Amino acid sequence: MTNVISLIESRSPHAPADIVASFPAAGEAGVQAAVRLAQAVQHDWASRNAAARAAALARAADALEGAADELAALVVREVGKPITEARGEVARSVSILRYYSQQVFDPAGALHEPSGAGLLFTRRRPLGVAGLITPWNFPLAIPLWKAAPALAFGNTVVLKPAPQALACALRLAELLDLNEFQVVPGDAEEGAALVEAADVVSFTGSASVGALVRQAAVRRGVPVQAEMGGQNASIVLPDANLEAAAAQIAAAAMGFAGQKCTATKRIITVGNGEEVREAVLAAVAKLGFGDPSDPGTAVGPLIDEAARDRVVDAAADAVAAGGRVLTGGRAVHSLQEGGLGGWYVEPTVVDGLPADHRLACEEVFGPICVVQDAASVDEAVALANGVRYGLASAVYTSDLDRALDLSARLDTGLVKVNAPTSGVDFYLPFGGEKDSSYGGREQGKAAQEFYTSTHTITISPAG
Repeated sequence: MTNVISLIESRSPHAPADIVASFPAAGEAGVQAAVRLAQAVQHDWASRNAAARAAALARAADALEGAADELAALVVREVGKPITEARGEVARSVSILRYYSQQVFDPAGALHEPSGAGLLFTRRRPLGVAGLITPWNFPLAIPLWKAAPALAFGNTVVLKPAPQALACALRLAELLDLNEFQVVPGDAEEGAALVEAADVVSFTGSASVGALVRQAAVRRGVPVQAEMGGQNASIVLPDANLEAAAAQIAAAAMGFAGQKCTATKRIITVGNGEEVREAVLAAVAKLGFGDPSDPGTAVGPLIDEAARDRVVDAAADAVAAGGRVLTGGRAVHSLQEGGLGGWYVEPTVVDGLPADHRLACEEVFGPICVVQDAASVDEAVALANGVRYGLASAVYTSDLDRALDLSARLDTGLVKVNAPTSGVDFYLPFGGEKDSSYGGREQGKAAQEFYTSTHTITISPAG
C-alpha cells in the first residue's frame, strides 16, 4: 500500500491561481520529531546567559528589518493584507523581537525574608517546548508575539501556522535562523499532535477550535492560552466627535476586509442613530477598495472563496430577517476580470436586526458590521455586553466621567475611548473575557508569567 503524502498549499486571495507555497504536511510523526528536536536543544538554550539570548533575538530583529520590503510583499501576496498594513506588521514584528531581546534582563524571581536562618528566594524557569498554533491574518506578528517571549525566557518553539500563511512562516524561520524555532506545516491533524506533545500551548483562532485545544491541554495538565473570536462593539454617544469616530469605526470594521479579531462588528448608537449612520456610510465610501498591493487600498480580498461567501450569505440572511443592507453585501466580480479571480466583497453595513440575530451575536470574519440603536447609555452597555464574546470595545464621547464609567462596565479585555477597537500595543497584556480568551494574557510583561513556572528555593545553613 502506498502512503499518500498530503500537501499544504497557500494561494493568493487576490489571484487564487497563484500558489504561494506548497509543502508536505508534517503529519503526527513529523510533529513529534520536531518536538523531540526542540526538547534536545532546550536545555542548552535555557542555560545560556541572558545576554546570549538577547543577542540572538536582536540578530533576528535585524534580519527581519533587512528583509522588510520582501516580507511586506509576501504578506500582501499570501494573505491579501493591504500593503500599508503589511508594512506596519513587519515593523511591529521587528519591534516585538527588540522588546523581548531586552525583557530577558527582567527579574526572574525575588528575594524574601526567611522564616529562620538562611536564604529564601523564588526564581522562574522555562517550561520547555512551546507549541504555538497561529492564524493567517497576522502571519508574522502573531507567531512572533508568542515565540519571542517563549524564546526570551528559555523555551524552544514549534510553530504550526495556518495553511493559508505557510510561506510567511517558513520565511520567518529562515530569517530567525534559530535551531530553537521550528515550523511544522499542517492543518488540524498537526495542530492536535502539537497540543499532545508540547509542554506549554498557545493558540489563536476560532472559538470552536480553541475549545478543543483548551480541553486537550487541560487533560494533559499543561499550561494553555487560547485567544479566540470577538464581536466587538463601538458605542457612539451624542457628544462624540462624529466625523473622527466614523472614520475610526469604518477603518476598524472594514480595514483588511474586517479580518481581525479586534475588528468592529457592531456600532451602537445612543439617540443619534441617523447621524451615526450617515457619517459611517460616508466614511466607508472613502475607503480604498481593491488590489492590496496598491498603497491606496484599505479593503482588499477575503482570504478564500468560503470566507467571501459567508459575508454575502450573512447580508442576505439579514434581509431575510427583516433587516436592511445600508451599503455593500455583494461579491465584486469586476475585479476578477483578466484572470485575477480574487475573493472580493463590498464593505457591508446592515441594520434593523434584533439583538439575538446571528449577525449581531456571532463573528463573521469579513467586512460586515451591524448598526444597533439604544435609547440610553444603560441599554447601550447591555447590548454591548449581551454576546458571548468579550475581546474589545470602544466608546466615543467627549465626557471624561462617562468614558470612565463605561470603561468600567464593559465586559471586554480591551476598552478603547475615542480609539478604534482594532489595534494592539505589544508591550501591554492582550486578551479578552468570556468566550474570547482562556488562560493567561499574551504580550508585555504578562508573557513571562505564562511561559515560565515559579520555583521557591530555601537555603539553610549547613548543620
